[in-house]
Amino acid sequence: MTTDTRAALAFAGELLAQAGEIALQHFRQPLEVTDKGAAGRFDPVTIADRAVEEFLREAIRARFPDHGIVGEEHGTIAGDSRFSWIIDPIDGTRAFISGVPAWGILLGLREDQRCIAGLMHQPYLGETFCGSGEGAWLQLRHGERRALRTRQDTRLADAILYCTHPSIFPLPAELADFEHVAARCRLMRYGGDCYSYCLLALGQIDLVIEGGLQAYDIQPLIPIIEAAGGVVSARDGGSAAAGGFVVAAANPALHAEALAALREAAAARGDC
Repeated sequence: MTTDTRAALAFAGELLAQAGEIALQHFRQPLEVTDKGAAGRFDPVTIADRAVEEFLREAIRARFPDHGIVGEEHGTIAGDSRFSWIIDPIDGTRAFISGVPAWGILLGLREDQRCIAGLMHQPYLGETFCGSGEGAWLQLRHGERRALRTRQDTRLADAILYCTHPSIFPLPAELADFEHVAARCRLMRYGGDCYSYCLLALGQIDLVIEGGLQAYDIQPLIPIIEAAGGVVSARDGGSAAAGGFVVAAANPALHAEALAALREAAAARGDC
């Protein structure tokens, strides 16, 4: 069975607007937080995470019963077609429980395991970032639609680099490599979660480098960045679809510089 990507994106946008209302019922409200982390690592989940994903899964199954679904909180449902959806109901739960509007709802449409369209919805700000083979755009609450374009001339020495937090890197060596790149940028800031990647597509920042990501953390964001003119990869230049250590850059030349700086850092400590 075929799927009309444009129609699917329109459906997803409407769906996320409704899911956003569910999330906002709990944002900046008294909230019970469950820690699902292991080995002393705080990994919060809330009723908002679960309720948003349940809503999205039910609506997708009703509209596309043959599509598979991969979600952070409720696992995987196999489909009968080559299409599937990947969901991160609240990307940035730590920001969510802190009252910081840097979180977002991520939804991606995949064909044969490759994410061909992605959306990030930030309901508190009324913003939806979208990307597909037809382009990348920002849909605002009042109906305005703006094309997204990354900064095509930025190089490493002039770059603004973002990362959610130093603890996002599972290994000390990865954090050291990140800091090696950061020292070569004009500005480095922590914070942002999924919103940082959308700011990159918007042309506000130039680099996002993070480690320890899951597939649902990054796959819906890849079509947005790529359609806006950016590059997303693993640190070896390969696909970032599985998560792990991810480098997102505003343009190919900057991406190449960032990867070269990471290799330089690894070589300096003898890890070639």
